[in-house]
Amino acid sequence: MNPVKKNLANAVTCCNVLCGTLSIFVLLGPDVVLGLPSWQVACLLIFLAAVADFADGLVARAVGVSGPLGRELDSLSDLVSFCVAPAVLLRVALLGAGTQEWVAWLPALIPVAGAVRLAKFNIDTRQTTSFLGMPVPANAIFWIGYAAAVYGGWGALASPWLVTIGVVTLCLLMISELPLLALKFKNYSWKGNEARYLLVMGVCALILLFPGAPGLMLIIAWYVVISIIARLKSGRGATKNGKR
Repeated sequence: MNPVKKNLANAVTCCNVLCGTLSIFVLLGPDVVLGLPSWQVACLLIFLAAVADFADGLVARAVGVSGPLGRELDSLSDLVSFCVAPAVLLRVALLGAGTQEWVAWLPALIPVAGAVRLAKFNIDTRQTTSFLGMPVPANAIFWIGYAAAVYGGWGALASPWLVTIGVVTLCLLMISELPLLALKFKNYSWKGNEARYLLVMGVCALILLFPGAPGLMLIIAWYVVISIIARLKSGRGATKNGKR
């Protein structure tokens, strides 16, 4: 196979980790970058990392290339872009909001939980139509929204107890065995995809009702809620049909 074609998906994955690394550099540099607040540029770079994370799978399938290297590279990139970078973003936001020093150290737990989550995912063959534990990109989306809210004047969110509850909850969700939906449609009929369609409709409604980055927190909360409802519904169905 052509070397360029063989490594094309990995090159896209490298764009993921590059964007994540650049977001950290931006947060540790001047307050204004390219005429924008550094935190906004960092959020944009994390978003671009997410786009690359989504695109590398599409590219791999399009060129017919897959293998353990791509999987490992993807996980390492995700750890930087969706765990370390959001943790730095949260720490900088909390320090800027004048929170207590010990609170600003709590984000260090996010990469730890993310590393455990990614390591488990790489050796788990069960996660095909759903995730076990919160995916790390969802973790990043939540903290982007959280940081944007803090920078946007929602100073109450920098409360030590709210930050503690938020960090601990997200970390536990990442390493948990809680089944969460994956947006992988085997077909596009309503039956069997009810939860996924409700998730999409809820996300659209939240975007309209709460425009801007702070609404991202609510989107992730809705994602968790609808996943739990879907799990409870499937559990009741299995019990009703005598499968348990």
